Amino acid sequence: MLLAVLAVIAGIVALVKSADVFVEGSSGTAKYFGMSDFLIGMLILGFGTSAPELLVSASASFDGKGDLALGNAFGSNICNIALILGVTALIRPVTVKTAVIRSEMVGLLLVTLTTVYLLWDHIISRADASALLLLFAIFVIVSIRNGRKESKAQKLQNQEPKTETKPVSLGRELLKLFAGLVVLVLSSKLLVWGAVEIATILEVSNLVIGLTIVAVGTSLPELASSIAAAMKGNNAMAIGNVVGSNMFNTLAVTGLAGVIQELKADPEILVRDVGVMTTLTALLILFSAPLSKKARATGNGTVTRIEGAALCAIYIGYTAYLICTAGHSGAA
Repeated sequence: MLLAVLAVIAGIVALVKSADVFVEGSSGTAKYFGMSDFLIGMLILGFGTSAPELLVSASASFDGKGDLALGNAFGSNICNIALILGVTALIRPVTVKTAVIRSEMVGLLLVTLTTVYLLWDHIISRADASALLLLFAIFVIVSIRNGRKESKAQKLQNQEPKTETKPVSLGRELLKLFAGLVVLVLSSKLLVWGAVEIATILEVSNLVIGLTIVAVGTSLPELASSIAAAMKGNNAMAIGNVVGSNMFNTLAVTGLAGVIQELKADPEILVRDVGVMTTLTALLILFSAPLSKKARATGNGTVTRIEGAALCAIYIGYTAYLICTAGHSGAA
């Protein structure tokens, strides 16, 4: 018991510190290459912290467990918007540029609707999966091009004399980025292990452990990095993390798993998980939209604390429903 408690404490400390270092390294790398914070948040934070989902879904596909592969990808998307963005907005409201809403967020919604269409027959064929991977490649290329254009436009607008700053060392920033990411993943695993051990000792059921501690634990890297970015005032990186992770899960994770082996989805996945994921993606755009006159004047929208609380409530309700329904099916 003592070892498990120490693991939880050490995991939390390492998680917080590594998230801070990871975000610093990501931001420094973005500045060195002239990339926007949103782009680096989407490509590095979003894709990097979603690598575990890729491995889990690929492994599940190899084992012929299509439902697990899809559930992992879609469940992670639900967690990213409802829990991660929700908690981040509760701590500090997240500002979103209108350009991001019109391009990447609308793109995410279109990709989500495409997945709904492909899953309508309850199968992701290899042809469907290949199409998703192709869309992923196109998305990355277009995002990089748009990010470079945005960076050039910002440089042209900010040509007034600047105070001298220390030159960015690429090697140092890359070391921070990769070291932070590795420790981030390892510390989250240590934290989850300790929490599971404590729950087991307290005789909490495996079902509840899986649907709560493990489910949230696998999303700790995204949660920690988003909160760290928001606390530094880097809203673009925080929102880029969520959008990038969801794009990666929907296109790359599902696509790779489907190429490995045709994915057969239970009808419940389409009605429950994909339905919740699609609704949350639409809410993401709605909450981010600049609806007030002041917001339209600045060209930025804001995910407020109230909206963050609403997203968290949705996640709690979704998790509670999973636990209740799983309990009924187990009793049957």
